[in-house]
Amino acid sequence: MEGVLLPTDYGDSCCLVNLNVGVLKLRVMATESVVLSTADTEAIRHFKKAMCTGKHWYIALLEAIELWNSTEEVHQEEHYRYLIGHEAFDWLSLAQRLCSEVDGLLPEEEKINLLFFAAPPIDISPEEFSKLIGSTKYRAYLNYLYGVVVEEALLAVAEEAVYKERRHFATYQDEHIQQEAYRRVYGTDMITLLNRFRQERGYPLRDSITLTEQKEFTYWLFRYRLDHCDKARIASDTKEALKWLRRQWDSRLKRKPARL
Repeated sequence: MEGVLLPTDYGDSCCLVNLNVGVLKLRVMATESVVLSTADTEAIRHFKKAMCTGKHWYIALLEAIELWNSTEEVHQEEHYRYLIGHEAFDWLSLAQRLCSEVDGLLPEEEKINLLFFAAPPIDISPEEFSKLIGSTKYRAYLNYLYGVVVEEALLAVAEEAVYKERRHFATYQDEHIQQEAYRRVYGTDMITLLNRFRQERGYPLRDSITLTEQKEFTYWLFRYRLDHCDKARIASDTKEALKWLRRQWDSRLKRKPARL
């Protein structure tokens, strides 16, 4: 597998990420304070200095990610949560935050490809990626890959299957397709699951959902599925989701695989 992360082995173990070892022990900073921790300040300083000395910006970015400490913050009135469900590292959100510190200094197309299409400007091996961001963050990143990215793909696979089966029914709306997909994957509808998730987390029951909460909910669904499905089905579903992701990424960016 060249330069990224999607496994080519679809055996039973491919989807069983070790969630316990992937927990990051980082400081939570969710206030609107503009005072950064010493580690976060050092991460930003290192990013800028490494670029000034000629190091490729992507490598400098990954090194800065390794140095970063906070799991959550509010920066310029925008809320960033880098650790989803206390286990899954959303590294692209942190990459976006760090890139904002050097706005205008990065190749714009390369930055957009990374932040919006998960396509790095240079290819590095998964081993090198792990070394640069640190083994603990890398394990938590794998939790995010399987718990959020692959889980979203699994739902997309189910929705496509429902659509193909019922596309001749003119009155069958997107909402019905989504609800049927949830029932096939999780055994019940999305609203029931979302309400249960919010009750467990102490979140208010409301009609809308933020992007951060959507990621948390998706990761919760992943854990829910691990608890309620047998291993054979988990492996099979993950295999189909990974195939779907590869097709999507190949159609969007034929030059490079994606790293999410």
